[in-house]
Amino acid sequence: MRNVQDIVRQPLITEKSTIKRDQTGVYCFRTDIRANKIEIARAVETLFGVKVADVRTGRVRGKTKRMGRFLGRRPDWKKAWVKLTADSKEIDFFEAS
Repeated sequence: MRNVQDIVRQPLITEKSTIKRDQTGVYCFRTDIRANKIEIARAVETLFGVKVADVRTGRVRGKTKRMGRFLGRRPDWKKAWVKLTADSKEIDFFEAS
């Protein structure tokens, strides 16, 4: 079994994810590309002490980038949208202090 910090890499704090979090209570994370929905749900529950109701995932393809005359490519990664249950507390990591 992998470590929970390896499954959930970092939270995605963008304008779109902040609006979605405020309106529907869905949190967005950057996750390991090999992690499935069950592993992501367990990792979020373990890390933040909350109950997960639903997990949706999507793979993001890496962009092709140029460095002068050379072509390079950013790696592919996975994004997960996690919805918490109604009785669960909010994740404090996203709140500004």
